[in-house]
Amino acid sequence: MEGLERIVLEHPFFAGLEAKLGPVITGCARNHRFDPGQYLFHEGDPADEFYLIRHGSVALEILPPGQPAVVIATEQAGDIVGASWLVAPYRWRFDARARELTRAIGLDARCLRDKCEADNHLGYEMMKRFLPLVVGRLEETRLQLLDVYGKHRA
Repeated sequence: MEGLERIVLEHPFFAGLEAKLGPVITGCARNHRFDPGQYLFHEGDPADEFYLIRHGSVALEILPPGQPAVVIATEQAGDIVGASWLVAPYRWRFDARARELTRAIGLDARCLRDKCEADNHLGYEMMKRFLPLVVGRLEETRLQLLDVYGKHRA
């Protein structure tokens, strides 16, 4: 197994993935380096890549009108940034900014979507990994809203 393929398959997100799918996925992958404060992407931009965080941390932010950015989550090494590539119209729904020097593997969204369409088994494997991520983010958001708005009133 070569360098990039090994790194991708050893990332926690791909734990247990069949080795034969490694070359298929890494055919869409490339290395990235983000300096502190550098944006991975901005809300509204095309969601053309998602990221496996290898080192560092990334703040997921929303920008309320007329107010400073609000961090809604912070992702660390071993986490994934970006699920908007899965759902049309394939646009980011928040900003992502490196909090420190961050190294990541970017996976080209169109390349991977095309491969998932051609190979339903690969598509199913990707969905099995992304669905818990999306549900987890919804739960985190729910808990933040409870914290912001206080206890539920009957």
